[in-house]
Amino acid sequence: MNGPPLRIATRASRLALWQANHVASLLREANPDTKVELVEISTQGDRDRTEPLRQFGGLGVFTSEVQTALLDGRADIAVHSLKDLPTAAHEKLTLAAVPQRESVYDALVFGENSNFKTLEDLPEDAKVGTGSPRRQAQLLHIRPDLKLAEIRGNVETRLRKVDEGEYDAIVLAEAGLKRLELKDRISLRLSPPQMFPAVSQGALGLECRADDEHSLTALGFLNDETSHLCVLAERALLSTLRAGCHAPLGAFSAVKGDELTLSGVVLSLDGSQCVDAEINGELSMGSTLGERLAELLKEQGADELLHHES
Repeated sequence: MNGPPLRIATRASRLALWQANHVASLLREANPDTKVELVEISTQGDRDRTEPLRQFGGLGVFTSEVQTALLDGRADIAVHSLKDLPTAAHEKLTLAAVPQRESVYDALVFGENSNFKTLEDLPEDAKVGTGSPRRQAQLLHIRPDLKLAEIRGNVETRLRKVDEGEYDAIVLAEAGLKRLELKDRISLRLSPPQMFPAVSQGALGLECRADDEHSLTALGFLNDETSHLCVLAERALLSTLRAGCHAPLGAFSAVKGDELTLSGVVLSLDGSQCVDAEINGELSMGSTLGERLAELLKEQGADELLHHES
């Protein structure tokens, strides 16, 4: 594919740059003649690393300014951690591709000199660092005694804080640790039914202008259909429940052949209340399965749990 360089808009964190360079490599692999450039963008979520994300809106704090670079022509492609991308699509942009998904799970990380092995090993009132209401609610559902504390900053900063004893443990996405070659820091994988991942966790979302045929064609070679259909189902669940990407809601997709089993959980912020449901159907149904699962959760009171604080 000859033509002008494809400019990739990305946040400037180490993990975001890894993701953007990974996509650049995939583009060059699909067509060795492709020229790729990175355009680094500073987002609101990157600039303010102290306030809880929900304090300044939550939605789009890591993505809206990257999308703006597409809209004003500074870039052609945006690489997002798809779990950060709001489900309400911009009319001039499209989610053109979802490459093969990394691990969807969360990871519990203890300090380097810790003797803890499991979640149960943590002492009463242990301090666990995570700014995610989803993670906080699920941890409190298991261990109501835990003291959940906000933690911001890049992955390396968070690891340093737990190693220095500021926290007894922290929770990070397993995908991010693996991408940064830090998987040896994973003390324990947290998986369903103990911990449901965020919607689209472990997936990259590749976005471009809806009328940009050059970028659409290039990204088409990078799409993994199974990953794309799974995240469409999960994002439909989130959208139908009218929940933001920082809501105490988790989802898990399991694919066997052409069948998708989609599970979801919604909790109160303090973890004391929890509803869950599961649905099976053809993988090709994608969004429809997510919408149906949302209705099953609503029947159990998910709306009241999600919007009690609003």
